[in-house]
Parts: sequence; structure tokens; C-alpha cells
Amino acid sequence: MSATLLQVEGLGVHFAVRGRRLQALEDVSFTLEERGALGVAGESGSGKSTLARAILRLVPRVEGTVRWEGADIYRLAAVELRRRRRHVQIVFQDPLASLDPRQTIGAIVAEPLEVIEPGLARAERAERVRRTLERVGLGADLANRYPHEFSGGQCQRVAIARAIVGSPRLLVCDEPLSSLDVSVQAQIVNLLDDLRRELGIALVFISHNLAVVRRTVQRVLVLYLGRTVELADRDALYATPRHPYTRALLDAVPVPDPARARRGGPTAATDLSSAFASRAGCVFARRCPFAVDRCRQVVPALESAGPGHLVACHRWRELP
Repeated sequence: MSATLLQVEGLGVHFAVRGRRLQALEDVSFTLEERGALGVAGESGSGKSTLARAILRLVPRVEGTVRWEGADIYRLAAVELRRRRRHVQIVFQDPLASLDPRQTIGAIVAEPLEVIEPGLARAERAERVRRTLERVGLGADLANRYPHEFSGGQCQRVAIARAIVGSPRLLVCDEPLSSLDVSVQAQIVNLLDDLRRELGIALVFISHNLAVVRRTVQRVLVLYLGRTVELADRDALYATPRHPYTRALLDAVPVPDPARARRGGPTAATDLSSAFASRAGCVFARRCPFAVDRCRQVVPALESAGPGHLVACHRWRELP
């Protein structure tokens, strides 16, 4: 049985926005096993990026725990936090914006080694950078070039190289495909799959596109306005989605065969004003076509809808 690398329990993250409290995450829980892959799905404003940053303690929590191999990272001293952070790395959404335009590609990839392995000899550091660039599909001869000389897909490969050069055990990818062409997206997905197999790393893959998530992960966490609405194994979630919001996300995935297209779901935009509200009832009630008075008054608890399948919906058993 694989060991648990990451355990998130009851996580809450709030922000102050113009004197009001924005509930970015509320009572989010999940576990990730060694070499496992978890997808986090939801629209813009659902809390996906906040979750990615909370996993690395880049934003403050207001409640809950984030445990890395049993240690709550929000209680660690700075020295111990830095030691553990080498094992958890992140790839950000915008590849070009996440790279320093004043540094060469080689310097960007080498920088983490200067922090986590300061005693590494210069020649060994250069060799590690060379091997890592080749591992992500970039030639070592490109090390002296600058980010503006590369395409978006190449910059994302550089960002991935920077993240894996220190041999992490968990890679958090925050919408790593959203700014790339479709053909390039497939290449990056294949690269991440290859790296998982070769390096044995675990993966948290964040995306609004459930079609991409399906190719990449083993379990899927669906967020809406900072709350978990469904958590299930990949195949179970795609075969039998239980929450109306999950169904709506799947309905939004383009289907090439019109005869197989799903029925449409809610089409209204995410009601971000609900993120400032008192959260009476289900957060999806304002958009849900199946909502009744109870949905608007009582917050649904996460309950079992099958082995390893959790759903937060009062009416999931009654849905067609």
C-alpha cells in the first residue's frame, strides 16, 4: 500500500477584499498517495489556484491543516519549511510570466539547485541542468537563450524543468495548459505523464477542462466557489457524475459526434457574489435547475455515493 504524501483536512482560506471577506476555500479535504495523481476541476473563481498556493503555504489559512508526510506545514519553522519545500514544486499558469526575462534558461533551471543544494559543484550543477533540459525535450544548447526567444510551449517546458531539477516528490500544476495551443497542450500532457512514470512523482493537476483532466489523473476533486462538491475516482466520476455542477462541467466539454452530445446544463456564469455571502445552503443553489428550498437553506454534507465517491448534494439520489 502506498504511503500518504499529502493530506488536506478542513482547509479554509479567506481574503479581505474592499472590507469584505472573500471565502476562497472552505472545508476542503483530500489525500494524495505516493505516485498518485489528483485532478482539481472547476470554473474560474472556484478556488483552484488558491488551493495550489495553500498546498505550498504561499497563502495564509484560517482553518484546517495541510500535512506533508504527517507534518502540518503551517506549523513548521522557516528552516524546516524550506527543507520540506524542495519536495513540493509548482508549475504556474502563464509560462512566460513565471520566468525571469533577465535570466538565461540555464540560470532559471539552475536557480533551485543554488537554494536546495548550495554545496553542489558548479560542473555538477551544469550537468544536472543539461540532463533536465533534455528530459523535458529541450536541447542543452538552448541554455544560453532567454525566455522571450521561446514559444509558450517551450517556456512551459522550461518551467517544468525548473520544478523537477531538484527531484521533488510532488508536482503541483496550476492550469499549465490554459495559455497554450491545443496541439501544444497534448505535448505537455504527454510530457507530464512521462515524467510521472520515469521519476515516480505525485501530481496535483489543476484545470477547468475536464477532458484534459481525464487523461492525466486517477482521482478528481470538483470545486465550486471554494467548496468541494464532488470527489471520486476518475472513471466513476466521468461515467456517473452525481452533482449537477459536475454534470454541467462535463456537458461543456465539446463532443465531436452530435448524436452523442449530452443534454445541456446550467449555462449562467459563476455567481462570484456568493463568495462574499454567508453561505446559507448549497453554494450552487442559485444556478442549479434541481434546487429546492432545502438546497437554499441547508449546507449539504459530503456523503458517500459509492466506493471512494463523495458528493455534496441533497438531491443526488433523485436526479435523472
